[in-house]
Amino acid sequence: MRLLLAEDDQLLGDGLRAGLRALGFQVDWVRDGVAAERELLNQTYTAAILDLGLPRVDGIDVLQSLRNRGVATPVLVLTARDGVPQRIQALDIGADDYVVKPVDLHELAARLRALVRRSHGQAQDRLSSNGVDLQPASREVWADGEAVKLSSREFSLLHVLMLRPGRVLTREQLENHLYGWGEEVGSNTIEVHVHHLRRKLGSHRIRTVRGVGYAFAASTPAPQPEAGATGAEAESGADTGSVPLAAS
Repeated sequence: MRLLLAEDDQLLGDGLRAGLRALGFQVDWVRDGVAAERELLNQTYTAAILDLGLPRVDGIDVLQSLRNRGVATPVLVLTARDGVPQRIQALDIGADDYVVKPVDLHELAARLRALVRRSHGQAQDRLSSNGVDLQPASREVWADGEAVKLSSREFSLLHVLMLRPGRVLTREQLENHLYGWGEEVGSNTIEVHVHHLRRKLGSHRIRTVRGVGYAFAASTPAPQPEAGATGAEAESGADTGSVPLAAS
């Protein structure tokens, strides 16, 4: 999950970035409203953490500008304890949630997970599809009831795909979700992660759309009988030879 953190306080910003990274988030950090608006207009983020008291352009104006331009990135605002009017204003113009300073890191992470879940129409904290269960809070995965050990990148990739079951995401989109500023991305990095996920979860669960990208298969199609198969063969499904989902 790639986040944009907009916070001008050096100590708080450094602590939030380090803490959220330790919890599995990818965090890009900016220190003023101009930079925050620029990044959210030009980069792909799963969510943003926006301090309302930013220099150059304050957080309220940044949020208003983003929503006026149709940017739907979920936004969690940071506010001072006595900033009730600001919180109300921020929520009314499009903020999705808020946290009052001083910030509890684990509450912030939980609110971010809930915010992202709601933005994708997910009511429950656990994602379940096609025999795979993913728990974002504990970063655990099960396939057909069996625990599966994934690397941090593999987990993040699976999480991105399972938030959008059936939707094809390009390699560039996946890279933008998984990697922050200054992180080197090899030309075949996404393909390697997909290969590892298929090996651990089953190739039928990650679908390739040639020349476009990848999608998590929300269901596995039943094999189809070969052309010319007899009725008995069709009913039994014997030796269909079909490959329901492409593999890399």
